[in-house]
Amino acid sequence: MNPCPVHVHEAEAHGVRTVTKLSATDLTSHSSGDKVKVGEVEIECLHTPGHTPGSQCFRCKGALIAGDTLFLQGCGRVDLPGGNAEEMRRTLTQRLATLPGDLILYPGHSYGEETTPRRDRRR
Repeated sequence: MNPCPVHVHEAEAHGVRTVTKLSATDLTSHSSGDKVKVGEVEIECLHTPGHTPGSQCFRCKGALIAGDTLFLQGCGRVDLPGGNAEEMRRTLTQRLATLPGDLILYPGHSYGEETTPRRDRRR
């Protein structure tokens, strides 16, 4: 077994422990603005509630890793336990909209139109 800390936003720590049965010592809780170093790379944790209470995006150099907060053509769902449409609106308009416009967006998944050609599936 290789123990590895699980990094979560403080608002999500209790829920993660409940679902995963991890102990409090297995988790490293963060607040918005905390910075985590992975090797030589510094990652800034940005609290982006709405999808869940402790949703986070990660800002790394010139990139934003948005996970389930922001997609190419929309945002994450808000019908999960703790999800909140009003919080998601605030996250999109007051948190993420204030970030520099030249950040490269890496969403958790697309949820947009396919941008790569498909093989002919009629066969």
